[in-house]
Amino acid sequence: MTLETIDIAIIAVYALALLGIALFVSREPAGHEKNTEDYFLAGRALPWWAIGASLIASNISAEQIIGQSGQGFAIGIAIAAYEWQAAIVLIIVAKFFLPIFLKRRIYTMPQFLDQRYGHGVKTLMSLYWVALYTAVNLTGVLWLGGLAVSSLTGWDVLQSMMALAAFASLYSLYGGLKAVALTDIIQVVILIIGGLAITWFALDALPADGALAGFGHLWREMPGHFEMILDPGDPGYESLPGIWTLLGGLWVLHFSYWGFNQYIIQRALGAENLGEAQKGLAFASFLKLLIPFIVVIPGIAAVILAQQGVLDGAVLGERSDRTYGELMAFAPAGLRGLVFAALIAAVVSSLASMMNSISTIFTMDLYRSARPDRSEHHYVRVGRISAFAAMVAALVLAEPFQGSFESAFQTVQEYTGFIAPGVVVVFLLGFFDRRTNSAGAFTALLGSVALNVALKFAASDLEFIIRIWIVFLVSLVAAAAVSRFTEAPDESGTVKLSDISFATSGLFNVLAMLTVALLVGLYAVLW
Repeated sequence: MTLETIDIAIIAVYALALLGIALFVSREPAGHEKNTEDYFLAGRALPWWAIGASLIASNISAEQIIGQSGQGFAIGIAIAAYEWQAAIVLIIVAKFFLPIFLKRRIYTMPQFLDQRYGHGVKTLMSLYWVALYTAVNLTGVLWLGGLAVSSLTGWDVLQSMMALAAFASLYSLYGGLKAVALTDIIQVVILIIGGLAITWFALDALPADGALAGFGHLWREMPGHFEMILDPGDPGYESLPGIWTLLGGLWVLHFSYWGFNQYIIQRALGAENLGEAQKGLAFASFLKLLIPFIVVIPGIAAVILAQQGVLDGAVLGERSDRTYGELMAFAPAGLRGLVFAALIAAVVSSLASMMNSISTIFTMDLYRSARPDRSEHHYVRVGRISAFAAMVAALVLAEPFQGSFESAFQTVQEYTGFIAPGVVVVFLLGFFDRRTNSAGAFTALLGSVALNVALKFAASDLEFIIRIWIVFLVSLVAAAAVSRFTEAPDESGTVKLSDISFATSGLFNVLAMLTVALLVGLYAVLW
């Protein structure tokens, strides 16, 4: 696929507009020097619509678009469970968890662990999250984005990664979270428009009269790809094992990602107030319902297009991650540039978000603990340096990781899943069990990794989702038991019922109920 002059012009306008807006919103009033709250939490002034848009723009990264489109080709709509179940989790997090975090006015998730369990747990998780976000998340998104740009432009993958890294750094390093979150409004609009365009053109290319008729043709010809609950023996059952996607470890992954993940929750921590934060998560929950229609459906359409010889079935069968890049060829000149800009938006918004979160944890939880007497300006400078260093490290790590990413989206979930059960246990018991102490927290965190690794090799046939659920339950029991046989924790750090505000706004309630109703309808049709 080649980009015409008009496509390049659209991409250039997008890039310049994004940079200009990022620099504009990053300005500080005359006489005010940017402090850590400004840089890492956008001055705690983000409105709900910016929070919701930024959550989606940060989440829909290259692994989501490229990986889930490839899974749509290989498995079908069942992969949408990752999106639609997340919508429910976002509502729960907004209702019950955000009040606890915002009342404590923390910068990071490790700071909550410090208040609840002590410095040792905080340090362990700070080091873990910095390593995970850099070596897995940032590296994975950078490589997948570079792969997509390479397939569309003919550039070398390394050159493509360097260009994406430079662009993300250029617009986010100076302004911090404020620049990232407010430009994400533009990113998510471009993402949705570009994604819907690809869906429309892919369906229109099917042997039917128009895109809507193409969807009907797809529904009739590919019934197996429109089943949310897979049967044993179906392609992808080892990743999405039937009813266990609704009952098992997928919920653990969702709560770990959407409830206790720094580069997601950081937007809510930067909210004007609790009401704005809750509405922002409810808005993101509603937008999550759209994602499978702009990512997974084109991947399913690619199956028929490959059967007809319109796409190279041999290539897609070997590397389904190339599905989305192949589909972009259906967009005409002009729109092709918009779709390409949407893909770039998905990559750079995620890269910028991860850089900012890595720098926040490193600066506020690790560096500031070691050097607590430095100025605010010094910590902001350290944040910028650490963000840039993380991006450089990801570039270095990305090249050798290429061969191991057989299915990029599932691989990221696999790496994350090693400690996700322990993370969820530590936070849930930290909220609801006042007897859980630091010994119990260490048991859950370290035990979940050890048990995950043991089961992966000793029970290699055990499905990933079921393994995560087993590890979660064992870690939960072990942490509670160890806590009761060791010294009780300091009561000052425990969560009280008064920390949770059960009152929510009318807009939050409307968005939450609408999301739940639509989800019930979708599962009823696709069961």
